[in-house]
Amino acid sequence: MKILGIESSCDETAAAVVEDGHKIISSVVATQIPFHEAYKGVVPEIASRKHTEWILPVVKTALQEAGETLQSIDGIAVTNRPGLMGSLLVGLTFAKTLAWACNKPFIAVNHMLGHLYAAHLEQDIPYPYLGLLVSGGHSLICKVYDFDSIEVLGSTIDDAPGEAFDKVAKFYDFGYPGGVIIDRLAKNGDPKAANFPMPILHESGRRYDVSYSGLKTAVINQIDQFWNPGYEKTPENIAAAFQSRAVKILLRSLLRAVEDTGLHTIVAGGGVAANSLLREKLAEQKGLTCIFPPLKLCTDNAAMIAGVGYRYLVRGDRSPLDCPASARVEGFKRRKSAST
Repeated sequence: MKILGIESSCDETAAAVVEDGHKIISSVVATQIPFHEAYKGVVPEIASRKHTEWILPVVKTALQEAGETLQSIDGIAVTNRPGLMGSLLVGLTFAKTLAWACNKPFIAVNHMLGHLYAAHLEQDIPYPYLGLLVSGGHSLICKVYDFDSIEVLGSTIDDAPGEAFDKVAKFYDFGYPGGVIIDRLAKNGDPKAANFPMPILHESGRRYDVSYSGLKTAVINQIDQFWNPGYEKTPENIAAAFQSRAVKILLRSLLRAVEDTGLHTIVAGGGVAANSLLREKLAEQKGLTCIFPPLKLCTDNAAMIAGVGYRYLVRGDRSPLDCPASARVEGFKRRKSAST
């Protein structure tokens, strides 16, 4: 079964053809980074206009590279939540129209479930496992029971990790996108240059939650308070000290979840899953199996959406053509089911 996936939740216009939920036949991603770089962040109006301009040629290219036509495709899957509303509507409306015109099965996919599924495109991973979803807008530590069934153990109580990376990079004028730039700068810096604080979450039941607002504030507004003598305030040292603490915040909560659940397989997803230090530190953990998607599947892509769509369709599920887009997913709360 070959599924056409479409993704337009933020600032990448993407389309892919995936066979049987794991074989990527084609994957096309048109990035808008050059158009948002001047603003050091995604401008929603620019994003939706670019999606409108690019979605037809991107889908055509994905089909051509796969050697397929709309008639030979078995179903169409598209992101409908969460994301920027204007961007979501472009992809969702386009996919609905294709499905209706070609009389193809249609499935709407939760973008976050797509990120958790990305590693499954490269290998067969048995359930259950611990999912670590880290991106510009989300941070989730969860038990994953199936492709569409998770139990959220912890989440961010304020800024997501990718958001903190972008805001620090913007303040110090490191460049955009912040996560990539800070990761690169940190390789030539010393993480011991500063001793930034770890968040202390006093409220009961927050054992697996993370917080980045305090770290972001410390790096931007209180850096002198935490800077260690003998180190220059170079971009490389700032990046290294910040990134080191950001990764430690994630690992503290994640390893607590490992201890409490007894699950020793961790599957990561989302843009921050591309971070080299996070990958390095998780690889050092003895007794754990840590699975990351390849770098090209960490950021937004349509292959992961097609993969999830396949799983729904073989189960017999379909989405109605009047299903809405949603900027948020209310189901992603701690200790609540986040299925479909």
